Parts: sequence; structure tokens; C-alpha cells
Amino acid sequence: MIKYLGSKRLMLPAILAAIDSLALGACPTVLDLFSGTSRVGHALKRRGSRVIACDHNSYAHTLAACYVQSDDEHIDAAHRLIDEFNALAPTGGYFTETFCVCSRFFHPKNGARVDAIRDEIERKGLEPELKAIVLTSLMEAADRVDSTTGVQMAYLKAWAPRAQNDLLLRVPDLLARPLGGKCEAHRMDAFDAARSVEADVAYIDPPYNQHSYLGNYHVWESLVRWDKPEVYGVACKRVDVRQRQSVFNSRPAFAGALTRLLSSVRSRALVVSFSDEGFITRADMESLLAMLYQGEARIRTIGTDYKRYVGAQIGIYNPRGEKVGRVGHLRNTEYLYVVTPPTMDAGTGEGTRSTRSHTTRVGTATTPSP
Repeated sequence: MIKYLGSKRLMLPAILAAIDSLALGACPTVLDLFSGTSRVGHALKRRGSRVIACDHNSYAHTLAACYVQSDDEHIDAAHRLIDEFNALAPTGGYFTETFCVCSRFFHPKNGARVDAIRDEIERKGLEPELKAIVLTSLMEAADRVDSTTGVQMAYLKAWAPRAQNDLLLRVPDLLARPLGGKCEAHRMDAFDAARSVEADVAYIDPPYNQHSYLGNYHVWESLVRWDKPEVYGVACKRVDVRQRQSVFNSRPAFAGALTRLLSSVRSRALVVSFSDEGFITRADMESLLAMLYQGEARIRTIGTDYKRYVGAQIGIYNPRGEKVGRVGHLRNTEYLYVVTPPTMDAGTGEGTRSTRSHTTRVGTATTPSP
């Protein structure tokens, strides 16, 4: 899957174990309200859960339509299309000019391949799930030859060695339909999804600081939408990055927005991911969660220590390539909050009526490039 800030690859075992501990049955329905790369949804689907993935960004919805909603019945058709796309001659166009010449996210030889393949995908008028599969394949192929530290707010001054490699599409890891039933992917507002979807458990991984995922991954948004928007700045961001703001990227609004969201969720239990670098502290998060289930929520907090993403290791530089600041810290703690009503134990799923909050510390780990 694509490099992603806040990737849950290393946290997957803890997330899956937390959901298992709720004893919701072999094939629970799981609502993923901020699906991102769909790494969590894909893992849950593999284990038999019926997953309903939601995200408001088009690229994230496409990833969910591929990895969560689409089943392996599309594999043969995907192989044929991807073989065809890999054989196309490069053409150049908007993508090359914007992201390889005006900016340097990709080498022009690969940008020209992206232009040719993306135009052909649009020309074919594929049905939605198959289109999502090949768009995901194209995003991942481009991600393997990019020249960034993992976010698209900037690019490297000199080409990354991988940028010289030839772009090559691969068939994504499609899964069979789970025992829990057909999964779904929706491009919708998290508040609307929380009000409209019923689930056994909701997994909630909201943005935690001022940097929007649309701003961090604007290239993928433009690649999926193929609307060829006007851009601004050195990074050639879509102009609508300035308008499509999430309330969760606002420090003053965050706590109120999260409170409103959590109080709308229609699930038997919740698992919430959040970083100690986020807008609210662990203590404030636990206080907020404790108000759920008529103020009788049970909370178990699981903390994992991580090395921060590679951009933090490199440091802070100005546009001239001069180091201009100091990174405050090189490690952070990612928390999982397991939240249940008073009749369900937050640790084992066994019935209980007392209220408590405690922490389980899960070693240390190193985050991948985001």
C-alpha cells in the first residue's frame, strides 16, 4: 500500500487484538470512519469481518473501493487490464507538466507513463469496482517511484534513487468476500456515516493535527479525480486544498467535533486511535470517552512507543535546502482506546458493571515512512 503518514501497519496486531477482545463474534460488522489507505479495513476483511469504510477524500475512497468493497472475482479482469496498461507508450500531459516539471515528485519518464495510463483508464469507462482496482494499482506504482519522504507537501532536492526506476503496475491484493457479507466503501462525511451506519464496533482514527490528509496527498487526489485543477505553491497543491478544510484539523474545534462525532456513532463498542502529538491529551481523551454510554463507558488504553516518521528524522529545511529548525522529539506514543458500555468489559468482552480506565504498554516500535 502507499506510504502514508499515520500508517497503522505496525499497529495492526494491537488493533485486531483490541477488536477480538470485545468478543463480538467471528464476523462482526466494523465501521471504519477515517479509512485512509484501508490498511485496517483490508486486514479486518481478511479475517472475515464485514467492513464499512468511509472517507471524504476521493483517493481514500478509491483505495477502500479496491481493498474493502471489491472482491477477488475481479482478479482476471484486473490482470488483463494491467498487462495492457503496462504496455502503453508514454505520452506526457497534465500530470507530467505539473508533478514532474513544475514540481519534482516524479521523474518525467514516469510522469509520462502515468499520463498515458490514466487517460486510457478514463477512456475505457470501466465499472466502478474495476476502475478503483486499476486506479489503486496506478497510485501504488507511482508511489514506488516517487521522490519524497512520504508526504506530498514537498519533494526531495535531488532525485531519490527509486525515482529512476521504471513505473510498473501490479494487481492489488484482492480478497474473497468475507463470511460477514459484502463490504462497502463510501465517500462521505464522517458525521453522516456515524449517524447512518449501524455496526458491532466502530474503529475511529481521526486526523490529530493541523496538517490535512488532502494537503499531504494532493497528488493522489488529482490522479484519481483527473480533473486537472489549478495549483498553487512549490508543491503544486490543488487550489481546493484551501477550501476543503476538515474541522478535525482545527485545534480550537477538535474536541467539540470529536465529541459530536462519538456521540453519534451507532455501535456496540468503539476502538479509537490517537497520538500523543495530537490536539488533546490522553487525559482529555479519556474524559471525553468516559461520557459515552450515558456516562458509564469503560475504557482500556493501550500505548505503543514509536520512532517518528522519516521526515522528522531528516529535520526542518527552507526552500533553499538550508536547515532552519530543530526537531523537538524523535519518538511518540500512539494510543488505542477500547471503549465499551458498562455491560461489556473493555478488555475481555465479558459482562461487568464497574467503570475503570487503565493502560497497557506495548513495547516499542519504529514507524515506517508514512
